[in-house]
Amino acid sequence: MVFFVCPYLGGPVELTRERERHILRKHPEVMADQSDRLALALSDPDEVHRDPDDAGSRLFFRWIHDWLGGKNLVVVVVSSSGPVVRHWVVTAFPSRKVPAGEPEWKRG
Repeated sequence: MVFFVCPYLGGPVELTRERERHILRKHPEVMADQSDRLALALSDPDEVHRDPDDAGSRLFFRWIHDWLGGKNLVVVVVSSSGPVVRHWVVTAFPSRKVPAGEPEWKRG
């Protein structure tokens, strides 16, 4: 298991081996040179959106100009509620566009 620093969420974000395998299987370009891009998207995102389909999920966007001809890395993070809050990566993928909807936070 890998943990990433995420100041926006105020705690660590987990990447389990199972989720890492999922990303490698579905979007190998995300993990092509380790997980530095994931760390960047979570520690210094351009935007954070609430997932319109799941209120417990957030989408972290980070534009990476020298990756795949210029793309956003989208990292989907689920947060549990309750006495112990936990955050974990569900998936990550490249996207040319940021989806419609209002951002919860946007770089100023």
